[in-house]
Amino acid sequence: MASTAINNNDQRQLLLLPGFMLDQTLWDDMRDGLQQLGQLHFGDLGQDDSISAMATRVLQQAPPRFVLIGFSMGGYVAQAIMQQAPERVIALALLNTSARQQNPREIAGNKVQLELAKQVPFKGLTSRALASSLHPDLAHDRRLLDRLQAMALRNGKEVFIRQLSALRSDGYAELQKIQCPTLIVASSNDQLSSIAEAQQMLDQIPTAHMVTIENCGHMTPLEKPAELMQILADWIAGADQR
Repeated sequence: MASTAINNNDQRQLLLLPGFMLDQTLWDDMRDGLQQLGQLHFGDLGQDDSISAMATRVLQQAPPRFVLIGFSMGGYVAQAIMQQAPERVIALALLNTSARQQNPREIAGNKVQLELAKQVPFKGLTSRALASSLHPDLAHDRRLLDRLQAMALRNGKEVFIRQLSALRSDGYAELQKIQCPTLIVASSNDQLSSIAEAQQMLDQIPTAHMVTIENCGHMTPLEKPAELMQILADWIAGADQR
């Protein structure tokens, strides 16, 4: 059953999960290529305030079996999906993400942001936050910054509060249970998810292999869409042969 689903482009279902305060337009530069690989589905991560609840909602709306592609926070949700319904995932791609839990400093910082967000109108993400998500050479790229900010504004205040409230627990031990073909993508200049964290995931997942994209920040689907598209296409072609 799994072999049939992944070998036939017409039957293959791709489920894509975005990152924090992003939406399905994250994949716009790759959409044509992704559609060549199968039917696209986009998970909604804006309605819940925990990673496990996000995973449950995505599964409720997802096709019976699918190739799962999770970016950044979406990678955490993808890992939760693997815990809740591993039999439904044909293959797994974890892009610019991690399995580490938040440290006390990050949790405290989020609490400060949450309190402020509840008191003032939401005007999008800060310039500093947007710039830190990109390669330093692109930190002032108005086109990319505007795209990121537009996604944040479309999500709005309530989604910001819910997603910022979602605590990330340590998931490294659970990774050992993953049995489907798994791709890990890291970027050399990612300031938000490090190569070391990606390597830790690689060490834990028996079926994984890892690709590093050079001269790229955290927002790989926006910064290097053609390169990421080729990596995904090659990976799925390889998974077809297993």
